[in-house]
Amino acid sequence: MTTECSGTAFEFHPLGGRQVTAAFNGGTITSDGGVLLLRELEARTGLLASLAECFDDHRDPELVEHTVEELVKQRVFALALGYEDLNDHDTLRTDPLLAAAVGKRDPLGQERVDPCDRGKALAGKSTLNRLELTPAGARRESRYKKIVARHRDLESWFVQAFLQLVPQAPDQIVLDLDATDDPLHGHQLGRFFHGYYKHYCYLPLYIFCGEHLLCAKLRPADIDAAAGSVKMIEKIVTQIRQQWPQVRILLRADSGFCRENLMSWCEKNGVDYLFGLAKNARLQRIIGRQLHEAQLEFEATRQPCRQFTEFSYQTRKSWSRARRVVAKAEHLAKGANPRFVVTSLTAEECDARTLYEDRYCARGEMENRIKEQQLCLFADRTSCHSMRANQLRLWLSSVAYVLLQALRERGLAKTEMARARCDTIRLKLLKIGAVVRVTVRRVWVSLSGSYPYQQLFRQVLDNLRQWKARPRAAPT
Repeated sequence: MTTECSGTAFEFHPLGGRQVTAAFNGGTITSDGGVLLLRELEARTGLLASLAECFDDHRDPELVEHTVEELVKQRVFALALGYEDLNDHDTLRTDPLLAAAVGKRDPLGQERVDPCDRGKALAGKSTLNRLELTPAGARRESRYKKIVARHRDLESWFVQAFLQLVPQAPDQIVLDLDATDDPLHGHQLGRFFHGYYKHYCYLPLYIFCGEHLLCAKLRPADIDAAAGSVKMIEKIVTQIRQQWPQVRILLRADSGFCRENLMSWCEKNGVDYLFGLAKNARLQRIIGRQLHEAQLEFEATRQPCRQFTEFSYQTRKSWSRARRVVAKAEHLAKGANPRFVVTSLTAEECDARTLYEDRYCARGEMENRIKEQQLCLFADRTSCHSMRANQLRLWLSSVAYVLLQALRERGLAKTEMARARCDTIRLKLLKIGAVVRVTVRRVWVSLSGSYPYQQLFRQVLDNLRQWKARPRAAPT
């Protein structure tokens, strides 16, 4: 539809006998009124404050206008609100409500040192990119980029956040491992062509416990899916057992992680495992009778048929010992569909059918969490030149997921959106129009009176206020 612009007013097609006129004269209005809920969540947990402690700031304190904590909060809140690029922050820096959420005492930016920055309380893209682009060896003498991310501490932060957000130690936890592709369209360091995915990509390693993200490790694509998994699992398990020494841990993954070194480590360290096992001719011969019976039943009923069996199995070269293997002998309209899993769980603990259908197949839910982070929180925006910078981008996206997951688990508990995806939470709970007025004593936020989910907003805020979050532990 065409529009006419006259000065600051826009004339649209009339509504009956009424003229329809618009102008950018509504005052200071934000479209992200729901950031107040993220601010409340952060105030109760201190998640982002502890994340900021994983950076070394070598800047001159007398010249700093944006602390590392403020920069981290600005970046993560913006990702949660749907702003994927640093370029967006050159516009966002004028939003007083986002500035208030970040913790700016002067949300209107009227006290900025440089007159050109007055009215812009938040950092622009040139300041924010120093979080990502500062090299590991930067020091006070460096010229521009002096905010160094300590990657080892950032890896530990995700496990510490998980331990903080879970109210008490469960009897058992399941750690799901998976690798996914992160498509690349430039010439980033570490990019390789992956034949399975048929494009240039990274191959990040993800580890989840239910819906809680514990690891998002960026890796080149010219490696085995399980590469580096033993090191990451050892670090995560050690950190969990320091706080929960009695918890039983089960690793679960597809056949890409069925590797001798990972299974041997689990057996030596009292960790159970349940991995997919790639089929081969020898395995299929072992269950030949069950496959034949499933085929006969399918031909008689024309309905999918499956049988389960188990046996002790050892590869001829790669495995150091025999292990329990559970097989699904299935026949479908397209033919035989055998599947195998290998596990440290005994038959007394879990029978073959339950082990496969209820325990192993549940790992598919992890793939939804990975998809949620990539589609909703821009985990695939790894367009920096170096892998170090792209790793930090992936972590910032992951932190935004942790924040929204905490909001979903605690704020949206027992509501109709308790299982909502991150983009649905953003659309219905965070994207709220609001007029912002800043006075000497208050920040007045007048939320839209026609916002359709007002009762939900009130309930989320009540849930957050009633939640007695555990205090964050000191960084290790």
